Amino acid sequence: MGKRKKQAKILRIFRKVHRTTGALLFIFFFFISVSGLILGWKKNSNGYILPKTQQGTTAELKKWLPVDSLHTIALNTINNEVPNTSFKVDRIDMRKEKGSVKFLFVDSFYEVQLDGANGNVLSIGKRRSDFMENIHDASIVDDYLGTNGYIKLVYTSVMGISLLIFTITGFWLWYGPKRMRKVNKA
Repeated sequence: MGKRKKQAKILRIFRKVHRTTGALLFIFFFFISVSGLILGWKKNSNGYILPKTQQGTTAELKKWLPVDSLHTIALNTINNEVPNTSFKVDRIDMRKEKGSVKFLFVDSFYEVQLDGANGNVLSIGKRRSDFMENIHDASIVDDYLGTNGYIKLVYTSVMGISLLIFTITGFWLWYGPKRMRKVNKA
């Protein structure tokens, strides 16, 4: 087989792999790209996608209330402001430099921001970015089916490998014809 025919055959294989992978995973790439775009804008959404971190009164931790006191305030606040919300705290995000602490709740995608020093409520906000992250990495399916992270692991592996395949085949679909033209001229 001649060099040109061999290159043309490789190009056809790469085109088929690229086309098939794209067709099979189109909907997943769509969700990843849209959710990724939204997540990229989360801090520039004027608090709509991700609530802005509020400023507390002091960054000196020794002047802050104990975490258990702040926790109680956060739970009371979410109970009063957002009834029928899960009271299980997912994580506590302490922003020393801002003098504030965020309590993020597991199922509701809400957060309560408190002043670390006096416990005053700085904001209560919906964290739409957390929901988007769950769509982006398929955690939403894991949570729904209760599969303990296995769907997310398979999904991110398949999508990462697919992106790598897309990159390689896409590059070759761009570079292969240029290389063939060079071989033709020689």
